Amino acid sequence: MDGLDSRTQISDLRKDKVVFFGSGPVAAKSLELLAKNFEIEAVVTKPKPEHHRGSFPVLDIAGELKLTIHTVSNKAELDTLIETKPFTSEAGVLIDFGIIVSQKAIDYFPKGIVNSHFSLLPEWRGADPITFSILSGQKQTGVSLMLLVEKMDEGPLLAQSTYEIKPDETTPSLTDKLIEISNGALTTVLPIWLKGETQPASQQDVTLAASKEPTYSRKLTKEDGRIDWNKSAEVLEREIRAYAEWPKSYTTLEGIDVIITKALTLPVNHEGEKPGDITVVKEANEIMIECGDGTLCVDKLKPASKKEMTAAEFIRGYGHSLN
Repeated sequence: MDGLDSRTQISDLRKDKVVFFGSGPVAAKSLELLAKNFEIEAVVTKPKPEHHRGSFPVLDIAGELKLTIHTVSNKAELDTLIETKPFTSEAGVLIDFGIIVSQKAIDYFPKGIVNSHFSLLPEWRGADPITFSILSGQKQTGVSLMLLVEKMDEGPLLAQSTYEIKPDETTPSLTDKLIEISNGALTTVLPIWLKGETQPASQQDVTLAASKEPTYSRKLTKEDGRIDWNKSAEVLEREIRAYAEWPKSYTTLEGIDVIITKALTLPVNHEGEKPGDITVVKEANEIMIECGDGTLCVDKLKPASKKEMTAAEFIRGYGHSLN
């Protein structure tokens, strides 16, 4: 075949083999993309809870792709799995796993476990970097390919890719963009890492983040979604975009429970009004709510047990309850 050794050609065409660690919806989308460019030796994920109804994304995708699946609920169960020496891959890939990984499990793989983290580390280490990128109001975020270590998100970097956050970006839309960027980075960088053609570097030495100082995200709670009108309109508008999927931004407008799904800000306060006061301009179809600094102009909202509607639709349907 053009004078080339056939064994060399077969080797060049063979996909690199990895073990995938992931559990959440981000992991499921990432696995589907990763499987197009790599041989997935096995998927390690959380088991489906006994009484869980509906889909369980990683298990569903892995089943559709006919991949080998191992389920573990915690660090100890993962260690027990590793003790059976079940894998021959040189490296693992971890995305949205939700389980602490021991050094024993990391060291099992000659090339370690590569974690795709959706921020420019050391920025937004922790459980929810995407949401906190929007909450902070920063203009840029990205994806970091990091070698996993036991300490949270402190491993050395193999690569970073940046993304400019759009003014109307929500957590779901940003997540989708970063999944694509992550897959592109893994497709490019992982093969050369497996071949020994690149070396990791410390986060502080090579980060593309605006600051080298670590910042930390956390898991959100339902209470985070309760709108506090003493905050500035600018902060609340960011919260609405950041909490779009969960926990959502909820409040009560004149006794009506609603989720605000889209809003604009006005840099002024109305004289004599206090945070939380509502002004409805029916002629202009505007719902304006006073904040600690500025005013939030509601564009779209969802009353309890109803579909999302525009401010104009809400005024037509509920105007009798508003001032």
